[in-house]
Amino acid sequence: MFYTESRVREPPTFLSSCYIERESILSIMETSDSLRHRVINNVMALHSEKNAADAAINIWRLMASEIISIVGESGFNSLYARSLFIARPEFPWLAEAAHAVHADSRFTELKNSFENKTPAQITKANLQLLIVFTDIVASVIGEQLTMSILRSAWGNDVWNRSQP
Repeated sequence: MFYTESRVREPPTFLSSCYIERESILSIMETSDSLRHRVINNVMALHSEKNAADAAINIWRLMASEIISIVGESGFNSLYARSLFIARPEFPWLAEAAHAVHADSRFTELKNSFENKTPAQITKANLQLLIVFTDIVASVIGEQLTMSILRSAWGNDVWNRSQP
């Protein structure tokens, strides 16, 4: 024990010297999440084609190829299925994930789910699905690598528009 100014305090330890306040950590996490969410909003805005379903599928295809290079086909399929499962209570019309044999048909069920939905419904569901998916990916491989993958998938235009 160290005695200073008539108070007793514990000696410094490795953990106390590496201590970061919980609020600081939460602030960093919220900033990362909000940047990733801004990136998702911006990619959706840039891909707002006449057909909202085609735009949504295009965004997923671009991202899938990058994610698969890191976690593999089965890893991507598991993350995607989990994301659909989490998003389905809010959007019960989203189809369950089908493990596609060919990359070309990976998002066929998702696109079929979008049939007879308004562009606003498609956009809202796709936004939620992308956020859930990237949240899961970030929890598995880390925020920095997730952001790097999104930047590779969606390009610098999206990234630059997302910076504060």
